[in-house]
Formats: sequence, structure tokens, C-alpha cells
Amino acid sequence: MKTILQKALEIARLLEDGKGRDVKVLDVSELNSWTDYFVITTVTSSAHWQGLYKQVKDYIKENDLQLHVTNRKSPDGDDWNLIDIGPIVVHLMSEAARSFYDLEKLWHAGKVLDYHNSSDSE
Repeated sequence: MKTILQKALEIARLLEDGKGRDVKVLDVSELNSWTDYFVITTVTSSAHWQGLYKQVKDYIKENDLQLHVTNRKSPDGDDWNLIDIGPIVVHLMSEAARSFYDLEKLWHAGKVLDYHNSSDSE
């Protein structure tokens, strides 16, 4: 059975395969009580984030994860879309939103994980 870490790393690879740009996985488990990993990527358009969202949603179904519904203050915005999977939170962000909110800087105490060279036995 896959660990949550393995699933987070697989989601990162899935986003990269879907042409998500500058994919990052942050281990934030020691910094809060509500999630363990952030997976962050830059999307290029509304259609791009919708396609990636569908791929992640399919991954959730196939890997025994649960999608938590999030309430949005601005339901028509495409700058930042969040997929809450409980222990993993996926951030699909426009380049402008990614630059403005700079989650990597905000959560700088989190450890950036390398999903390229990770083995499936982690």
C-alpha cells in the first residue's frame, strides 16, 4: 500500500506530465495540524487547470483518497484553485497568483522534496 508521501510525489509527477510548470512538493507536516504536503504548480490557462484538476480527481478515485469540498469566496476566479485531499493539498496557480502569494516563501520552513528521483519504496 502506498504511503501519503508516495501519493504526494505521484501527484507531482502527474502534474508535471500534464505540463504543469515549476512543480514543487513541500513537506509542511511539522508546521501545521491540518495537512502534511503541499503540491504546487503553475498553470497557463483556465482549460489547463481544469484538465489538471480532472487528472488529480481521477488519481484520487484510483488511490483510495478523499476529496474535501472547499468553499471559494470568488467562484469565478481561475488564478488559484485548491484541491484538498486532507493530508495533501494541491495548489493550481496562475503565474501571477503564484508570484503574488509565493507559497514557497510563506512556508519556507517546509522541506522541498525531490519527486523526480524518489523511489516508490519511500
